[in-house]
Parts: sequence; C-alpha cells; structure tokens
Amino acid sequence: MIKLQSISKSFDGVSVLENISAEIPDSGIFAICGASGSGKTTLMRIILGLEQPDSGNIYGLEGKKAAVVFQNDRLLPWFSALDNVAAVCSKERAKELLEKVELSDSLDKKPAELSGGMCRRVALARALAFDADILLLDEPFKGLDAELRGRTVKLVEDFAKTKPVILITHDPWEASLARAKLDIEK
Repeated sequence: MIKLQSISKSFDGVSVLENISAEIPDSGIFAICGASGSGKTTLMRIILGLEQPDSGNIYGLEGKKAAVVFQNDRLLPWFSALDNVAAVCSKERAKELLEKVELSDSLDKKPAELSGGMCRRVALARALAFDADILLLDEPFKGLDAELRGRTVKLVEDFAKTKPVILITHDPWEASLARAKLDIEK
C-alpha cells in the first residue's frame, strides 16, 4: 500500500495542496479527482519525486518502478510510434500494444503525423510496455471518442488487476472506474 501523509505544497506563497492524506491500494484504480488547477498534477509529480512537498511524507514507493503518462505525451518526435514504444520493450511487444490501442496501421508514423488522440494512445502503450510496479496516468483518455475510450480503458483495467494505477482526472466517468478516490478541492 502507498500512503500519502499530510502532503502540503505551495508555490510563491500560494497554497496548492493542503494536508492531503490517502491510502492507495496495492492493486486497482485509484483516482485523484478535481477541477483544473486544483493540484492533481502537482500531487502526481510529488508522488513521482519530481517535486518535493513543503511538508508531509509518502510511504510504500521505495524500490518501485513507475510508468507514467503525463498531461503532455512526451513522445520522441524523431521516433516512429513503434520506436517510441519499443524504447522500453521489444519491437514485438511494442507492435502488440500498439495493436491493442488500435494503431497497427500507424506504426511507422512520427508523432507530428498523428492526431492528439493517437499520440495519447502511443504514450499509453509505452507506459504499459514498461515493466512497472505502478502506473500513473494524467488525463490519459483525452482526445479519445467515447467508444475508443471504453476499449482503451480495458488495457488499464487489466494492468490494475495486479498493480496500482493512479488516475488523475476531472472526468466523472473516468473517476467512476476507480475503486477508491481522492477528491481535491481548490
């Protein structure tokens, strides 16, 4: 179990997170919910160790490998979709995951040749390809129509059967996928 204990963070004297505590189960989807600007992404960055909290602690992440889909896809622009995913796994596994996110016809396309939703799916396939202990997803289904979003969610749910997924969202439907959630209010 991952435990967030009394996490607080401010920037330039403006409080972004105040005394946030939660317990994240060892498997299943845990949603961090809130409106834009409520501090969801900041909390994710603190969990990842990319930001330091002003106060509070996180327990249970020691020695764990995390895979992440950030708000911005962070794809390598000079790599094809296939090579972006294969950066963390075999090409065979990358092809399999790109097929699962319905991009088998775009393997050789570079990010600039893909739509926003297609880039999102490449980023998700890459995160799922990494041999991670925990998956952190910041608005992972943006740019996907409802039907495709539903099919893509299945991949995340499969990962969550045995490992924790932290889902950052403001979308009520996405939050409903979680077995536990934390609501952050501004």
